[in-house]
Amino acid sequence: MAKLGFVGLGIMGRPMIKNLLKAGHTVVAYGRTEKKLAACVADGAARGASNKDVGARADIIFTMLPDGPEVEEVVLGPNGILEGAKSGSMIVDMSSINPLVSQKIAAACAAKGVEFLDAPVSGGEPMAIEGKLSIMVGGSEKAFRKAEPLLKCMGASVTLTGPVGAGNTTKLANQIMVACNIAAMGEALALATRCGLDPEVVVNAIKGGLAGSAVLNAKGPMLIARNFKPGFRIRLHQKDLRNALQAAEATHMCLPLTALVQQMLLSLMGDGKGDLDHAAIATFVEGASHVEVKRPA
Repeated sequence: MAKLGFVGLGIMGRPMIKNLLKAGHTVVAYGRTEKKLAACVADGAARGASNKDVGARADIIFTMLPDGPEVEEVVLGPNGILEGAKSGSMIVDMSSINPLVSQKIAAACAAKGVEFLDAPVSGGEPMAIEGKLSIMVGGSEKAFRKAEPLLKCMGASVTLTGPVGAGNTTKLANQIMVACNIAAMGEALALATRCGLDPEVVVNAIKGGLAGSAVLNAKGPMLIARNFKPGFRIRLHQKDLRNALQAAEATHMCLPLTALVQQMLLSLMGDGKGDLDHAAIATFVEGASHVEVKRPA
């Protein structure tokens, strides 16, 4: 088995490492937060001393970080993964970042003989724990086939979507649809509540029809129960929509719904809700209309 490295030990990274360990792989882990690193070591991972150390000790290195600047720092920065990585090794970035940043990092890796894939995920913490993430991959067919068995330890769906950058472009498309879906769900259930209906009954009535969706099934009950414990945080979804709008600007695209929902997210962050689950996108409509989606007393 290949020697694996993993940098980024947060809400998604730790369960992903656990699933690699369960599959029998050896994983060298590193993160700046000692508490998170210690938890991964307790799970069975080997302790890395730095990003560079992980790069030197592993054949395939996974990263799972908040955004492009963090990925650039960890991979390309001083004492970064690429400083330690050997020619012939591979870096698989599973963060959700701007596709142009993925292409920049890939070019730097190629100059050192290191393969690179961008492989962002969808499914949030629950699917990360279960090893059932949807993984969207950008890169060469050869590199993809090499990484595919490992990605399948973490995901139920693993798809090569095109060259480097295609994975993150696909993820941006996913994030646009999810955010707009949650916002629309919030409007619909707020209206139903204002009109005196039980939102739970409304959800059950429509979920089997054309309006039914994975978003409605997962986020509708959370909204009704007022459960906003984060599986995927509002501030991270806002980051994804910002990256989508930047990609749209670079390609002369108009994304009016994305721009509107991104402004809603910025407003919620201003209200101190940035670390709530993105189900709380619906609370923007609640606040504007002074109605709370919940079951009748």
